[in-house]
Amino acid sequence: MRKSSTFLLFMAFCILVLATFSLHAHFSSAGGMNNRRYRAQLVQELGLTDLCLFTEARYTRHLSMADNHSAFQDHPVSLEHFPSGALTMPRQFR
Repeated sequence: MRKSSTFLLFMAFCILVLATFSLHAHFSSAGGMNNRRYRAQLVQELGLTDLCLFTEARYTRHLSMADNHSAFQDHPVSLEHFPSGALTMPRQFR
């Protein structure tokens, strides 16, 4: 078999896989919309506010309520105690 034939078979396989992924995404999007509606209704009924991303420290639990100095509560040049503080960006004030 020539190298060009092998390449064409490989490209046809890749296009088939891509088409399969596209069909799967198209047919599963209806289920995702129902799931989003259910979650929005659940949030409305329970009165949930913010998403809790981390459970370690109070300033990483609810980022919208944290102030900029709570990470340095021991002294101004203290190191970060929790690894989640390194994963979040500080809030931008406008």
